[in-house]
Order: sequence, then C-alpha cells, then structure tokens
Amino acid sequence: MTFADRRDAVLAEIAESCRVHGREPTDVTLLAVSKTKSVEAIQEALETPQRMFGESRVQELAQKAGQVEGVEWHMIGSVQTNKVGALIDVPGLRLLHSLDRPKLARALERVLDSRGAQLDALLQIEATGEENKHGVTLDDAERVATEIAAECPAIRLRGLMAMGPLHGEARPVFERVAELRDRLRAQLGLPLDVLSFGMSGDLDDAIASGSTLVRVGTALFGSR
Repeated sequence: MTFADRRDAVLAEIAESCRVHGREPTDVTLLAVSKTKSVEAIQEALETPQRMFGESRVQELAQKAGQVEGVEWHMIGSVQTNKVGALIDVPGLRLLHSLDRPKLARALERVLDSRGAQLDALLQIEATGEENKHGVTLDDAERVATEIAAECPAIRLRGLMAMGPLHGEARPVFERVAELRDRLRAQLGLPLDVLSFGMSGDLDDAIASGSTLVRVGTALFGSR
C-alpha cells in the first residue's frame, strides 16, 4: 500500500468521525508524523497533497528540512533549551507543539527577540497523571499560560497539545484539555484555535472532543 492509499484511508476515517460527531472534516487538519522516516519516504508523501509534517527531535528535523523543500514543519517532541537556536533556524518551521515549561519559553523568547522573529506555539498539557509524559499539569496551566503570554511577546500561543493515556479511555483526557482551552481563552483573550490531540489509535476520541489537528504517523507511514 502506498502513502497515498494510507492517507486516503486516514482522511476517510477522519471524515466519518466528523460525520458521527457533527463536525466538518475541513475543521480537522492532518499532520503526518515523519519522525524516524527517511527523506525518501517524505518525498513520496509529497507526491500527494500532504504538506504538513511533524518531527520529534531537533537534529533530525533540521537535517530533513535542509533536504526537503515545500514542507510546513511542526516540532512535536520535547525540546532541550540548548537546542532552541537550532530549532528557530529550521526553514519552514510553522508550529511548536511541545512548549512544556516556562524555562523553555524564556529560552525561546531570548533567541526570537535577538533575531526579530516570532514563533507560533502550543502549550503542552499533561492530563493523564502518567510519570513518563511531559507537559504542564492541568492545575498549573493557567499560571504558566498567563506568564508566557505576559512575558514572552515573541511567542504566539495558538492553543494546546495533549497526549492520551497509555491505557484506558482517551476521551475524558481530551475533554478536560478542551475545557481548559475554553477557560484560558476567556482569561487570556486569545483565540487559542488549535487543539492538537489524537494519533493513529485514538482519532475518534480526539475528534469527538474537539481536536483541530491530529498527529498521525503509523497509519500513514507504517510501523517504526
């Protein structure tokens, strides 16, 4: 099966889930997670209309961005503060999904300010209680988001990102994050129009909960 075939199948799944939950398929954007995949695999994907790709390591993202043109890159993995400069230099970088701590926000702000640049970012929320997950807790999210909005003008907060639990129901987790977005929207006066949750295994729960951007890797590229 080709990437085009798998993409068509994923888009059909998204469309059906949207139909069931009373949403429009055009309200949900598909991000192809290309981490660990070759440049050749991305080039095959570019033979379709797919143009948004996500990577989880700064070094891998920078290498691929230097070899592939015409891509809108999303950084979806945790970022070390010493990699901030390399991240900002990535050509075609459009969105950071994993803004997960004030220290990272301050490091980004310093580099962005020095270069007269801005960056769209999502606040990563840890809503499962699992120790292996990165992110700002639900209890700390309002404080951290307010701090970033006030002190980091070069960072444009666009919304929230979250991951579902390793075990158990994903929908309650996603719904809590969507409710948090609504509170932050009212508090900060920002649109916060992006909700990034949902992967290959929990697309329906994500769409039912209001996700506007789903991060799909395995269903598009096959097993890693």
